[in-house]
Amino acid sequence: MEIKYNENREIVERIREGIKRKNGHCPCRREETEDTMCMCKEFRDQIADPEYEGYCHCMLYYKSK
Repeated sequence: MEIKYNENREIVERIREGIKRKNGHCPCRREETEDTMCMCKEFRDQIADPEYEGYCHCMLYYKSK
């Protein structure tokens, strides 16, 4: 398993700017809860699944098998 940033630098830059504007929360989510802090709970759960391969919701991170 490997987790890395999206290869598209423009996407990474825009998402990271959004995270800064939302005080560390995923810019793709309306609510600001512990579950939406980057790296969000949804992606942490996907990381825990050994069969999952793909991007997090906002496409900042990619998990490969």
